[in-house]
Amino acid sequence: MNNPLVSIIIPTRDCSENLKRSLEKISKQIYQNIEIIIIDGNSIDNTKEIARQYTDKVFNFEKQGDHRSAQRNFGARKAHGEYVLIIDSDMELSENVVFNCVKKIESDKNIAGIIIPEESFGEGFWAQCKKLERSFYVGVDWMEAARFFEKNAFLKAGGFDESMVSGEDWDLSQKIRRLGKIDRINELILHNEGKISLLKTIKKKYYYGSKFNEYLKNNEQENNIKNQTGIIKRYKLFLSQPKKFFKNPILGIGMLFMKTCEFVFGGAGYLIKKLKKL
Repeated sequence: MNNPLVSIIIPTRDCSENLKRSLEKISKQIYQNIEIIIIDGNSIDNTKEIARQYTDKVFNFEKQGDHRSAQRNFGARKAHGEYVLIIDSDMELSENVVFNCVKKIESDKNIAGIIIPEESFGEGFWAQCKKLERSFYVGVDWMEAARFFEKNAFLKAGGFDESMVSGEDWDLSQKIRRLGKIDRINELILHNEGKISLLKTIKKKYYYGSKFNEYLKNNEQENNIKNQTGIIKRYKLFLSQPKKFFKNPILGIGMLFMKTCEFVFGGAGYLIKKLKKL
């Protein structure tokens, strides 16, 4: 196997505690030909100071608001790697992630992107519900999105759509599929959900729902949309593994309740935004 440079791009904003854990995991990757690129959105805590302990490629991103997609694209343009891996500051890589991504993509030059499955962890009941929910998505192509890309394919696809706040990961994967194959590895990204509040979760889903029209408009011909947005399809997915679902019935019911709330408030955000445009 060749030893190509991999650029790991992390958009940040006031996330020093999570970022330190994320960077520590990157430093322990068995694959070492890595550059870390931090694109920081005007943090007022010590995020940039933490970042500089691990990399000298720390850039400040001046725009205000939710600009993760623009930060990621900016990072990709700064990258020197043949491949780019794009994660969030609350994500922690198991030690073989980069090695297995490189091994997989180098084995087949038709591969343009790689899915890395996620496993959630966090504090409290709702975090456990989120962990259970995510466990049903592993191996489900219409739910998972690629995070590791051949850089030229990423740039040719136009990167993340910067008009999107919701659905941008799915949108990019669909664009990458037009340029090559998307494959997967089995190593995990651990996603630190922290302490989840149900109220905060449904507020976030309402906000994302109000921004979801851009994804639907750009991908209206894609078959995945019905699966991704359909509540019945999602419930069928959950109930397709009854042993997992009923192993802890309280968690299972809590997960369904949380997911129902997310669908209701996400749908409300989408519909209200659409009605305002009429």
